Amino acid sequence: MARRFRQRLQRIGFPLRERRGAGQGQGEGPAGPPRAGHATDTAERTSGEGALTPQHNGVVSPGIRVPDAPITLSTASVYPEKVPSAFEIAALLGYDGIEVMVSTDASSQDLNVLRRLSDYHQMPIKSIHAPCLLLTQRVWGREPWGKLVRSKEVAEELGADVVVVHPPFRWQRDYAREFVEGLGRMQEETDILFAVENMFPLKARGAEAGMYLPDWNPVDQDYPYVTLDLSHTAVSRSDALEMAGQLGDRLRHVHLADGVGITNKDEHLVPGRGNQPCGPMLEQLADDGYRGHIVLEVNTRRAATRAERMEDLAEALAFTRLHLAAAERTWEVTSGGEVSPRGAR
Repeated sequence: MARRFRQRLQRIGFPLRERRGAGQGQGEGPAGPPRAGHATDTAERTSGEGALTPQHNGVVSPGIRVPDAPITLSTASVYPEKVPSAFEIAALLGYDGIEVMVSTDASSQDLNVLRRLSDYHQMPIKSIHAPCLLLTQRVWGREPWGKLVRSKEVAEELGADVVVVHPPFRWQRDYAREFVEGLGRMQEETDILFAVENMFPLKARGAEAGMYLPDWNPVDQDYPYVTLDLSHTAVSRSDALEMAGQLGDRLRHVHLADGVGITNKDEHLVPGRGNQPCGPMLEQLADDGYRGHIVLEVNTRRAATRAERMEDLAEALAFTRLHLAAAERTWEVTSGGEVSPRGAR
């Protein structure tokens, strides 16, 4: 199944990384040594700033510049498969790194396991999503500040530079009361960026029910850095492009996914399958010189097979790269059919 799927991707020209372990003897695995030349920095894999290199589609084109923003895969995107599958799939499809969603999956909580997976698959861990979900209330203890401290420590140990944080639930009143100031103090003590994610209100009988404090919308909150999630903007019916503009330089992390705005349903569709401005958002980020992370956080639970899941994640990656590159073209076709420098009159 996996071999046939690789052949299908190769026939349509999708760039596949060499499979880890080819030509190796049996018994070698994630606990083994990292492959020589393990690149942990995007700059190490490019021939110049923003260049389109063999890391991206195998072709160097002087007419297209791909922004330096790494495109990474959230481990949540392979659920119900486990964290090791996310590393394997990300490496095979050519993602630039991983965001670890710390969850009830024990491997997402284990520093040593994560380090071995990163080394084995040559897949740097770029960000850590703190265990802020309802299902992870007991992961790394019940004390919310302790969860953030632990997330920061893991990020520092693994070489990640962002910790994604949700605003407090409304019943976490003590935590919520100190959240903005407390997070600001933590930010002053580390180079790790704490990026608070936009959420959404719940609706019951036509009325909004506030689930988060101080608010689900980060725009008017004094957070140093923010994560913008486009599936969440679908649920809240927010204008994602307007929100990005209002956040300005505070926008340092993007969860790219789509949605159609079903009430109370956080869909996380593959980009392009909903009504959110995923393509225009990517093009705007590229035009603005965005250098934060772009994380594919999509729901593939309906995939009947591993091959279907990989097709969804390959489509998501291709969509993202194409729209980033579209904004960075140095040429355009004029109305007369001639190719000229982009923006020339």
